[in-house]
Amino acid sequence: MYPQDLVLPMKAELTDKGFEDLVTAEQVNQALKREGTTLLVINSVCGCAAGGARPGVIYSLTGDKKPDHLITVFAGVDNEAVAEARKFLAPFPPSSPCVAIFKDGELVHMLERHHIEGNAPGALAANLQAAYEEFC
Repeated sequence: MYPQDLVLPMKAELTDKGFEDLVTAEQVNQALKREGTTLLVINSVCGCAAGGARPGVIYSLTGDKKPDHLITVFAGVDNEAVAEARKFLAPFPPSSPCVAIFKDGELVHMLERHHIEGNAPGALAANLQAAYEEFC
């Protein structure tokens, strides 16, 4: 488990932009079953989360179409919440960071770590914005 003083600024990058920080399995279960579209970010301390995932996700939200709900859990910290979120991501293997879009509780779009690593935030944002156009 990572120290809170290390993780809090990384969480704040998303929560300051309107993401709900979920820490329990029950919170995740309720959030992912909501009607409408939900963007889930499994956040991480790794460099690809800092350099790609978080900036790309934030940039993706500057367009006209956006998900109805924004949620995040933090790998290596919110273990119960992450384990529950990963149940909803099947058949994809565990990946952190990762970004997923749900529509009415159904997984409709997924960016795994290997999609994030080595890609610029703008490319990730464009991928997500195309998904928003289709599903939001």
